[in-house]
Amino acid sequence: MRLNYRLLPVVPLLLLWSLDSCQKSSSGGYGNNTPPSTLPGLSVQLKTDSHFGSVLADGNGKTLYFFSMDASGSSACTGGCISTWPVFYMASPTFGTGLNQTDFGVITRSDGAKQTTYKGWPLYYYAGDITAADIKGDGLESIWYVAKPDYTVMLAFSQLVGNDGIQYDSTYKPGTGKTFYMTDDRGVTLYSFSFDKSDTNNYTKPDFSNDAFWPIFQISTIQNTPSTLDKTMFSTINEFGKPQLTYKGWPVYRFGPDSLIRGNSKGISVPTPGIWPVMDEFTAAAP
Repeated sequence: MRLNYRLLPVVPLLLLWSLDSCQKSSSGGYGNNTPPSTLPGLSVQLKTDSHFGSVLADGNGKTLYFFSMDASGSSACTGGCISTWPVFYMASPTFGTGLNQTDFGVITRSDGAKQTTYKGWPLYYYAGDITAADIKGDGLESIWYVAKPDYTVMLAFSQLVGNDGIQYDSTYKPGTGKTFYMTDDRGVTLYSFSFDKSDTNNYTKPDFSNDAFWPIFQISTIQNTPSTLDKTMFSTINEFGKPQLTYKGWPVYRFGPDSLIRGNSKGISVPTPGIWPVMDEFTAAAP
């Protein structure tokens, strides 16, 4: 059962997470921070799972994961977290069929170590996965998800900061505390417009002259979503000849001044907080 993190202050949440991580690190796997060796000639590949479909794995088939707190592209998994979620890094990776080299990158972590990224998301192992068939880390604490090549949306868990530079909580009042919200597959924040109606975009003009400020999130095919989200709640509408993603009936947008920079959430304060909210599974259906 998912905890409602909207009701938890940040410090207890992180304490809960840290204690949980310490308990899990005793389960074996890669608790010694040493990932398995990679098969010669292949560093990362796609494997097919009967439940999850196509997922990223290392050359030995060990499953890789994303962390929702990494929406900005930096790793938020430090200290004891690494015992449970060891980093994945290959200096000169080679890629299996179906993977595009340009989707991969490398970051330098706060501890000075290197980490491989996919579409900007740092990649991790899970210590509880003992065999190549295991995918036991998906959905844990609602912030860890199996790495897939074809997410339509992802979930972030981060501090909201408006265009006014003010930090906001999940009720859009000034304050600190992480909030769950949806992003695209590369960590760019997604929004809804409070004056829209179910499957009805009340913002975009027919000539798209205002689309640069609040561009519609153009998606024609919904592929995968994080496992804690109900995929059936997503659909599309035709907005003046262009497909726009909807969630629970809400048309979905990006914010132009976010500049497609992952982790930015400037739109939440424009023109005032609450007019353009972010979305997560607790979002009520559009009227």
